[in-house]
Order: sequence, then structure tokens, then C-alpha cells
Amino acid sequence: MSGWVIGVMVELPGEPAPIRHYYAVGFEDRAKSEWMALDAGQLAGRIASSPYKGQEPVQMLSALTPARMKTLGLKPGEVRALGVNWPRRWMEPTSSPP
Repeated sequence: MSGWVIGVMVELPGEPAPIRHYYAVGFEDRAKSEWMALDAGQLAGRIASSPYKGQEPVQMLSALTPARMKTLGLKPGEVRALGVNWPRRWMEPTSSPP
């Protein structure tokens, strides 16, 4: 794989529960991709310190092939915020929201 879709649980002021933010990360190394997504998530708010409803604070959701990255315009080494809605365009067809 050449990249990953990572979910990061972010605690925002006034919200009763953490909200998952999604990131596409163009690094082959999964652990490095998770750290890069975590760093990007910190710009949105405080990262959740423990799992919430079975979801880890930082979690790999899907691998990205080089062809998929090219189709979606994700460059190697790039971290792209995908927002808070399930990024179905980025996910493998068999993936479904948690």
C-alpha cells in the first residue's frame, strides 16, 4: 500500500462526545501515517485520550493503493483532511462506517 485513510477522534468544546475526523495520508508506513493524522487532528482540537463506543482515538480505516491515490490526487507524503463525514469515495467498496 502507498497510503492510508485514518480516523482521529477529536474532542471539541461544547460537544458531548468526541467527533471522528478523517484524513488521507500518503505514507507507506502505517504507524507513521497514524502519527501524521494525529498531528493533523490536533489542529482541529484535543485528541480523545481513550476509546469511545469501541472506536480507538486513532485508527486505520482503509489502505490506499498507488492507483487509488493517483485517481484521487493524493501525493506521496501528503496529509489531506477529509472532514467528519464517512469518506466513502476514499474507502474500499467493501468498507462501511463503524
